[in-house]
Amino acid sequence: MFGFIPHNIELYKLALIHKSASLLLDDGTQINNERLEYLGDAVIEAVTSDYIYIEYPDRQEGFMTQLRSKIVSRQSLNAVAHRIGLDRHVISTTNGSLTQKHIFGDAFEAMMGAVYLDQGYDFVNRLLINRIYARYLSVEDLSESETDYKSRLIEWSQKNRHTISFRTGFARGNSSGHPSFHATVLIDGMEMGHGTGESKKEAEQRAAESVSQGPSDELCAELLDKLDRMAQ
Repeated sequence: MFGFIPHNIELYKLALIHKSASLLLDDGTQINNERLEYLGDAVIEAVTSDYIYIEYPDRQEGFMTQLRSKIVSRQSLNAVAHRIGLDRHVISTTNGSLTQKHIFGDAFEAMMGAVYLDQGYDFVNRLLINRIYARYLSVEDLSESETDYKSRLIEWSQKNRHTISFRTGFARGNSSGHPSFHATVLIDGMEMGHGTGESKKEAEQRAAESVSQGPSDELCAELLDKLDRMAQ
């Protein structure tokens, strides 16, 4: 899959064990890929920062930060995991409810943590940039795509003198093991969009994105009525 023979195969086996399939030691310790995921997350972010800095010498910090965020997002890494076939090897007991959502992206992060421990930073740097990003990720497309819908919506509201707020809380039916959040966008006090996510930030981004898709006819009529009243 990655084009090399590991030194310590046990690291890679561990990277494939999702928390739901944890091995239990005699002392009660659970063994799974979460620690490697933590390490891999940091390694991927460092390599990606390095790559963007070199690849885009004329771009400012804001652009580089946004592009890095797009590349290392759960959604993006989950897609990469599917494209390279890593999803077929993840060990879990989630019984097909794999919209827990980013289980494969998490395993990809854990794999990069394993590669880092097994082969070193320079090796994982080359692997990510030359083999994985080059083959399975269109960085150019990501650099041109819009993902920060919340910032754009706030910018639009300020420019057009509308008030905007987000009402965010735990989603209904939320389980303690896998919390999810629901966000509502209010523009001038009216509900204009909704979204759910595994974090408040993700829920608010999706709510803002739903506004960007265009409000319903009913909401448009309500907004026009309000504007008419303001003009009187």
